[in-house]
Amino acid sequence: MTIQEKIQKDLTEAMKAKDALRMDVLRGMKTGIKNKEIEKKHSLGESEALQVLNSLVKQRNESIEQFTKGGRRDLVDREESELKILESYLPAAVNEEEIRAAVAQVIAELQASSLKDLGRVMKGAIARFAGSRVDGKLINEIVRSQLEGAGK
Repeated sequence: MTIQEKIQKDLTEAMKAKDALRMDVLRGMKTGIKNKEIEKKHSLGESEALQVLNSLVKQRNESIEQFTKGGRRDLVDREESELKILESYLPAAVNEEEIRAAVAQVIAELQASSLKDLGRVMKGAIARFAGSRVDGKLINEIVRSQLEGAGK
């Protein structure tokens, strides 16, 4: 069953159960995927659909941060609830140790030695985690720290 089929099935169940929050999130997921299909002019594969869901997760995290700064606990709670539902459709996040190991491997393969190689290493590292849930900022921090260490 594809991610789109699972979303549709769960949306039907949420409608029957009259679970408004879950319906809203699932409809948002369907809309995000549909909009991307229209933009790309073809049906999305699993990895592309997961990228759409990852961007929705990122949006929720940014909203939580902003609402926390604004002192809006009610909105933070709703965003966190939506985030939990979204994350249930994604594979488990890649942990920091796996990222460090992959980045070290990419640096060795590319024979990168300084921050000038940052772009190439980032591209290679991100390609390793295609289809996985991984934090791009964390990859960037790890790449920078390992390249700075290599340049010394």
